[in-house]
Amino acid sequence: MSRPTPVSGFPELLPAQRMAEQQILDELRRVFELHGFAGVETRAVETVEQLGSKGEVEKEVYVLRRLHADPGAEAADPSSTLGLHFDLTVPFARYVLEHAGRLEFPFRRYQIQKAWRGERPQEGRFREFTQADIDVVGRDELPFHHDVEVARVMAEALGSLTFLPRLRIQVNNRRLLQGFYAGIGVDDPTAAMRVVDKLDKLSPHRVAQALVDEVGLSARQADQCLELAAVRSTDTSFVDAVKRLGVEHDLLEQGLAELRTVVEGCAGAQTDRLTIEADLSVARGLDYYTGTVFETRMSGFEGLGSICSGGRYDSLASDGRTTYPGVGISLGVSRLLVPLFQRGLVTGSRSVPSAVLVALPDEGSRPECDAVAQALRARGVAAEVAASAQKYGKQIRYAERRGIPFVWFPPSGEAGHEVKDIRSGEQVEADLDSWMPPHADLRPQVTVEEELS
Repeated sequence: MSRPTPVSGFPELLPAQRMAEQQILDELRRVFELHGFAGVETRAVETVEQLGSKGEVEKEVYVLRRLHADPGAEAADPSSTLGLHFDLTVPFARYVLEHAGRLEFPFRRYQIQKAWRGERPQEGRFREFTQADIDVVGRDELPFHHDVEVARVMAEALGSLTFLPRLRIQVNNRRLLQGFYAGIGVDDPTAAMRVVDKLDKLSPHRVAQALVDEVGLSARQADQCLELAAVRSTDTSFVDAVKRLGVEHDLLEQGLAELRTVVEGCAGAQTDRLTIEADLSVARGLDYYTGTVFETRMSGFEGLGSICSGGRYDSLASDGRTTYPGVGISLGVSRLLVPLFQRGLVTGSRSVPSAVLVALPDEGSRPECDAVAQALRARGVAAEVAASAQKYGKQIRYAERRGIPFVWFPPSGEAGHEVKDIRSGEQVEADLDSWMPPHADLRPQVTVEEELS
């Protein structure tokens, strides 16, 4: 078989990178569960009809069909044609409707799972990727304090990943935007929001021109939209900054009050590596957001765009009788980590989980060495026995290449069990019934280049 050609957009991790990813996913789960979020997993496929329920997505969906199926017959019925889910929100909406009778509301869930999207691969954007979502969903109503909660929980989760570059969580409120635009006489606030949301890709001049040409605003209205978008602060001073613009509307006042509550509620989650900022340029292009919206930028990686986004949606799902409002935020795990892996900035401390390699004096000693490894495993210490009875120097180099920090030597002659830290060279006697490695060596750790420290 010839050497296979890589398939772009489907990243595969080396063992040390995968070890780092697993540590990070475990930390996210830990934080989410500390706040009472229950883990769920939805199926990988939904009907094409369901996948299209939240907007125009035909170009993004990978459709599934049997190799020998008639493509014309299956494409004719979108209610039976299956596609891979392109995010975790659409399948979660279906999950809530399908299982509503067995869920307790407000329902708090986290979901860490792969998704697939048919877009052009580039740094931070893949065709197959992992997301980590948290959502709180209510039945007919959902108190606003949950908006504050999901922002604070995700901020705490991101803050616990201390190896990351500095992060900035940007928060805004679509009611604030709608009220402001209505207050200056904009006929289609939603269309204006979609244009303003391009400020991270287009210059203010081009956005202003698009507001005039595409939305029908006057030059003065476009300037006012940009004046609002320029407001940002890490405290509640944005409220006075907006009021100084001289626009009045009831929806604007509601949005200001809600955004102020989120910023005040998240103040305690800020650190020297993570800031939470009211940024009135953030609009989120998806129309189903109705209130609070979130985006997150990573210092030095601004080209990736937002690595963690979400917001309030007052109609996640509805069965015609009951409406399920929610608020959620989604972390693009692959978008965040794969560029760091690819640049060699982050990896795992070793490529295997083993903390100990049990040296093998000769093949006849393998049963005794297996027993040593099993005794270590019984206490939660990952251990493996050397693959072959080479000279001890070669066995130590084997452990070193794989990042295994300790080599265990079984009794020989008058000497008892001994363990060697191959990093320091220190070798000491060890009690097989009680010895434990330092906590930091028990499992692989995320290691970071000095550039990100």
